[in-house]
Amino acid sequence: MLIHRRHALGLMGAAAGSLALPGLSFAQSQRRTVTIAVQKITNNNTMDVWNEQSNVGERVFFPNLWEGLINRNWMGDQGGVPGLATSWKRLDDKTIELKLREGVRFHNGDEMTADDVVFSFSDERVFAGTQPDGGETLYADNFKPKTDKELPAGVPGVGRRLWPALRGVEAVDKYTVRFHNASPDVTLEGRLIAFGSQIASRRAWDEAATYADWANAPVTTGAYKVQEYRPDVSLTLVAHDDYWGGRPPLAEIRFLEVPEVASRVNGLLSGEYDFACDLPPDQLDAVRNTAGLEVQGSTILNHRIQVFDKVHPVLSDPLIRRAMTHSIDRQLIVNALWDGQTKVPAGLQFEFYDDMFIKGWTAPEFNLEMARDLVKQSGYQGDAIPFRVLNNYYINQVSNAQIMVEMWKQAGLNVEIQMVENWGQVLEDNDTRGIRDWSNSATFNDPVSSIVAQHGPNGLQQQQHEWTNVEMNELSNFMQKSTDRGARKKAFARMLEITEREDPAFQVLHQNCVFTGMKSDLNWKAAPAFAMDFRADNWNAS
Repeated sequence: MLIHRRHALGLMGAAAGSLALPGLSFAQSQRRTVTIAVQKITNNNTMDVWNEQSNVGERVFFPNLWEGLINRNWMGDQGGVPGLATSWKRLDDKTIELKLREGVRFHNGDEMTADDVVFSFSDERVFAGTQPDGGETLYADNFKPKTDKELPAGVPGVGRRLWPALRGVEAVDKYTVRFHNASPDVTLEGRLIAFGSQIASRRAWDEAATYADWANAPVTTGAYKVQEYRPDVSLTLVAHDDYWGGRPPLAEIRFLEVPEVASRVNGLLSGEYDFACDLPPDQLDAVRNTAGLEVQGSTILNHRIQVFDKVHPVLSDPLIRRAMTHSIDRQLIVNALWDGQTKVPAGLQFEFYDDMFIKGWTAPEFNLEMARDLVKQSGYQGDAIPFRVLNNYYINQVSNAQIMVEMWKQAGLNVEIQMVENWGQVLEDNDTRGIRDWSNSATFNDPVSSIVAQHGPNGLQQQQHEWTNVEMNELSNFMQKSTDRGARKKAFARMLEITEREDPAFQVLHQNCVFTGMKSDLNWKAAPAFAMDFRADNWNAS
């Protein structure tokens, strides 16, 4: 679609309208403010990258607020590119050394140094005394906790999920750091790209009175900084003019929480919003057929799945879980709810794994007769199986759940939807936990980033005591420590057999797809991700 540049008169009018905004410099006032309607801003009501591991968090955090030593190439192949580090090299299988970019300024004006990097991977910031797998914590004076700020309970678990064997970070000099692992790890570079491995200001943390004060407006290095965060309402980011990557093109980015799809679409059509996110396929024509608007979207490195709690008395039988995976006509769901614009993936893996991708593997086939036979073998007596569902946190979530319940019914399974309000209720461990919706991303190009991180011994599913498997855990540990790529690939193939066939932990439904409606004159491109890039290279509205 041809994208027109904004006429000079329109730009002058937008600039004039922004002059009265408080707290903006004259330079900022010449730039545009954009308003983005999102389904949700965060799940845990903080701006902490470790506490907000979610699809909605990715959208507001990256790449505008939080940055890592190695950044993700959001507008390209999703691989690693120099970020706050200009270069890196392996010293051995356990150690990686990085040269920091000089002159990077935090939002408070401080220069980023090795001390900030050490802090960002410290006990105080992330690990809270949890020990690395395979070795003692490496302590240096600037690695020990200096304050008594109490981290949210989930942060150390997330930290060890991404960095299970990290012993510590050493400041070699002001602009050089070394990451020391307790065991060999071929994925250290990928872990530095992943969601969580971003850098925060040590001084800003020390000066914050409480964790909550810090987490509402963390001081980072991104092109935009937090001006105001109102949980469940709005987030306003403003330009950080000392950004190392060049002058940010926008004065403000306003994220507004608008849960209902119709309200997001209507606000875009009326001109109230510049962007409307998370649009289902049946709403796209209304946007495309409106002058001055367009839709951008693509599949992303994220799969929609359903997770099984095998502690539930019915789901404890793998025959029932296997029957459920064979009862679902995934292609029908893709065609009916997604207008064929996404696809059924080859299980919980992604093509960008390159040589680690298991060719020939598929999601469980839709075979109703096989499903019915498995149900019969199990001796199932028709007891209700609960399915916890949020009100369209995921696009088409409720409709999708209703379709699957009918498909399971055809196989003789009695699944009951339980509508819940938030993720705390989804994960609550009680007698009514059975099936839940989820999605799994790959944050770097290795299976460790998805199947191990989400379903291995440190993954959320096992931390929630929903599912475990001894062989899966042994293979997960092997995957994280082995340097033999052939053996690692063989282990990954076996992990897929266990988690999707023999002792199902989940069922993969389809690859996720993101559609965003927007004003065409903005000359902005959507990344193949939840993230929205508003840096200079991806914006040209002059």
